[in-house]
Amino acid sequence: MKKVGLTRSIHLKFVLIYVLLILLAMQIIGVYFVRELEQKLVENFKTSITNRVNLLEYTVKEAMLKKRTEDDPTLQEDIYRILDDSSKTSDIAEIRVINERARIVGTSDPNNQGLVGQISAEKEVKKALALGFGDDDIYLDDKTKDRIWVYTKPIESNNEVIGTIYIAGEIETVYDQMSEINKIFTNGTIIALAITAVLGVLLAQTVTRPISDMRKQALAMAKGNFSRKVKVYGYDEIGQLAITFNNLTKRLQEAQATTEGERRKLSSVLSYMTDGVIATDRKGRVILINDPAADMLDVSRETVVSQPIVSLLGLDEEYTFDDLSNEQDSIILDYSTKDKPYILRANFSIIQKETGFVNGLIAVLHDITEQEKIDLERREFVANVSHELRTPLTTMRSYLEALAEGAWEDREIAPQFLDVTQNETERMIRLVNDLLQLSKMDSKDYRFNKDWVDFILFFHKIIDRFEMTKDINVTFNRFLPDKAMFVEIDQDKITQVLDNIISNALKYSPEGGTITFTVKEKEGFIEISVSDQGLGIPKDNLEKIFERFYRVDKARTRQMGGTGLGLAIAKEMISAHGGDVWAKSKEGKGTTIVFTLPYDSTQEDDWA
Repeated sequence: MKKVGLTRSIHLKFVLIYVLLILLAMQIIGVYFVRELEQKLVENFKTSITNRVNLLEYTVKEAMLKKRTEDDPTLQEDIYRILDDSSKTSDIAEIRVINERARIVGTSDPNNQGLVGQISAEKEVKKALALGFGDDDIYLDDKTKDRIWVYTKPIESNNEVIGTIYIAGEIETVYDQMSEINKIFTNGTIIALAITAVLGVLLAQTVTRPISDMRKQALAMAKGNFSRKVKVYGYDEIGQLAITFNNLTKRLQEAQATTEGERRKLSSVLSYMTDGVIATDRKGRVILINDPAADMLDVSRETVVSQPIVSLLGLDEEYTFDDLSNEQDSIILDYSTKDKPYILRANFSIIQKETGFVNGLIAVLHDITEQEKIDLERREFVANVSHELRTPLTTMRSYLEALAEGAWEDREIAPQFLDVTQNETERMIRLVNDLLQLSKMDSKDYRFNKDWVDFILFFHKIIDRFEMTKDINVTFNRFLPDKAMFVEIDQDKITQVLDNIISNALKYSPEGGTITFTVKEKEGFIEISVSDQGLGIPKDNLEKIFERFYRVDKARTRQMGGTGLGLAIAKEMISAHGGDVWAKSKEGKGTTIVFTLPYDSTQEDDWA
């Protein structure tokens, strides 16, 4: 099982949930707190200025209603003095006094004294003069981009509006205070979240640690390890779960031990069986198959489990599961191919409960390929030997009957009949000798008389003998190395092999043809080949020419005196020397017989 990633860990989820809940709570509290505090500060700012305006209104009204003499200061001077005294606070930017005709009587800003006597264009002033009640609003200063609170209050005398007071308050200071408070609150929130995250990790560990231990224990149990125990960190719900998990582990360990013991007994029995065994459930699906059965059917256990047995054995077209359950006799399973025979025998037995209910089926498989092959070879061998002996015996019987009936008196025919009888007798003797030779080689006690021989010199002598005794016009071409090549062989047996191969080449070579003899040095062996220019061998028959009694052209071979055992004997002898033999051929162009013998070039130093 893959390790749980950090992003999927329940530990991280606990911490995230805990931190997000705290963050959400603090955000809700912060939004409510900041909104209420902002409203309160703005309200206090407005109330503070409004209270001062109320006092200022009385003073300004007295100055506007005062009857002046020449010695008294002008109205503008009185108003400037009054406004100058009232505007000496940091939260008031400017105070203006406007009369009933909307002319500015005075302003507290020394830089704006040029406005005195001009008509006020502010809409708040016009509204206060026209309607008789004050108004306030917050505007953004085009120059400083600060927020300004504009407040207008009518000046009334005898229920008549005689002017208005225009105040521009620097309410931006309130928002500056709120910004500082927000920074403090944000820093506090970050510190609180950091502490909360640490506490969340510690708190999450108290929950996730036992869960992680139980997960590790579950993984170990899945792998068959029941020795681990989950640590109990407390006696809460998770602690009780850990105790229960440990009890479950103990019970599973006991059950697994019992099951494992029974499984080992069954596995031991099945493993040491040479026969294949397949068990099914009551529906005919495979639930068990031992190694010999898997090897026989060339399948793996994982792929055949739950597969119907009739499909596994290839019997689904001929049998059903019920038919197999009722089958009393063996069933032959023929899996032979064109190149390789393969035959199994299957015996079936039902698994039955005490109540008689069929609970499954047991199939036992036996590989009878070798037995069938031996039986077939025995039958073919008997048939071939019988056929090979019957042909000359029939011929001899016919000629002997003719001689017995008086042909012996004919001086011209009798010698011919006796010559044929003698040839057939010699042919039977050769056949019996070849059979005895094969029988000796099949015996485990058969021994070779090996000796170190210069094969090149040895091969030249054999070729020379055939070249001197050949009775047809055939050219011998030799491609043999000039150096000596020593091999450990039984000279008599290898001579017999070469005699058989070269004799066949001469038999099938056309008049004026060529026989080529080649020896090549390979790594660890030498390769000897004899090639003729005869009729060749069909591709389908090429691999069968080394079988006993096999002939490509049986009629022609018998006419030439062959027994059909020469190449079979040659193959047995070459194999006994640790070599290999094969044939290459093209129809109409000739045949090449190739065989190898073990060769160690380092042995030349010992013979130098």
